[in-house]
Amino acid sequence: EVQLVESGGGLVQAGGSLRLSCATSGFTFVDHAIGWFRQAPGKEREGVASVSKSSDHLYYADSVKGRFTISSDYAKNTVYLQMNSLKPEDTAVYYCAAGFFGWGLEEDGMEYWGKGTLVTVSS
Repeated sequence: EVQLVESGGGLVQAGGSLRLSCATSGFTFVDHAIGWFRQAPGKEREGVASVSKSSDHLYYADSVKGRFTISSDYAKNTVYLQMNSLKPEDTAVYYCAAGFFGWGLEEDGMEYWGKGTLVTVSS
């Protein structure tokens, strides 16, 4: 059974930091691109950051470049999203996704999804 379980969300003040984790199982981690997506209230889901299956490419949305960092721990089949200098507009449910054909920040090709973790940034 494929599982992606996000954790690390919560309430933080603007300017603060959080680290999200995505623990995966049930598929070959190294053969899949892994990405973080988010959906703010009343908005469409958008790609935030991703790592290619070979880990030779990292992708970031312009809105998070320089503030967020995605990383992978292949021993733990886990992907992290370090979020620094958080802003109220970063408030959203953050989802982890994986896909054999996943590429960049596109949802197409992401075949497996977690249930999400809520990040709330207060001003």
